[in-house]
Amino acid sequence: MFKTFSSTLLLTTMSFSTLAADKVNFQLDWLPGGDKAPVYVGIDKGIFEKYDLEVSINQGRGSTEAITKLATGISDVGIADISALMVAKANNDVPVSAVYSIFSQAPHAFFVIDNGEINSIADIKGKKVATSPFTSSNLYLPLVLEQSGFSEDEIQLVKADPGALGPMLATENTDVLISWVTSKERLISQAKQAGKTLKVMPWHEAGLEQYATSVIASDRFLAEKPDVAKRFIKAYAEAVEYTWANPLESAKSINKIVPEVDVKVAEDTITSIYELVYNPISMASSVGQFDVKHLASTWKWTSAAQGIEESSFDPEKTLNRGFLPEAK
Repeated sequence: MFKTFSSTLLLTTMSFSTLAADKVNFQLDWLPGGDKAPVYVGIDKGIFEKYDLEVSINQGRGSTEAITKLATGISDVGIADISALMVAKANNDVPVSAVYSIFSQAPHAFFVIDNGEINSIADIKGKKVATSPFTSSNLYLPLVLEQSGFSEDEIQLVKADPGALGPMLATENTDVLISWVTSKERLISQAKQAGKTLKVMPWHEAGLEQYATSVIASDRFLAEKPDVAKRFIKAYAEAVEYTWANPLESAKSINKIVPEVDVKVAEDTITSIYELVYNPISMASSVGQFDVKHLASTWKWTSAAQGIEESSFDPEKTLNRGFLPEAK
């Protein structure tokens, strides 16, 4: 009888635990891939479950859309470029806050064929440069070129469909391609098929010091469910650590949930963007934290790119530091 009672109690406890899991709607800023791995890892490896969370994922089409969905209550928490959030808060004071830094370096970069002709950003002067009309990189391009001593008028800028950019560079129909480092492995693969190798020139090496992809959350969610939010951030931080310690297993987690994501491409992407997550900026305190000076630099670049008076907005207002992980 004691065994029966114990079994019944265990089943009842398990059922209650399952029912008690708090639901969280997570908003992506773009399509699934290796750079989005932590949320898939958190689900597949049971990390969210360990924190009594049931996480669902909403697809996204850009940081602006992600911020809008959080502001309107469609999603609770998600990811977006913090620069986009800064602009949204400076212009409209949207009820969304950043609560965890993922990329503490900017992902923008120039890609060129590695044939010895272009070895620095200065060598881009006079060249044909292809970009997507939709990327936020275009906002920072004039500033990055200015850092190297010339203007946008001194390059031949061509805008093309994002899907056409890789083949354009691989076939040398453009001298330079603008893209995010998160696309590195796909672009390398396309160049390899054409018998070419690529050189990557990250813009942060040219002085573009700023935070980028961050975990952001609805202010309503943070106010109404602070305990859920804190558990989510702890779980997400654990998933981040697992992701970059185990790229292959993390890629498999994405593929298990989104089969159209290729495991090898996802693994290579996770590996290639390691330094966006782990670098001197993030390691000075801890991954997830926002350094005051680096945050100010982020706004300095963002406000200049957007034509907003730098002194008109305090970048600290972008954050809710009450939910940040403890600095190590």
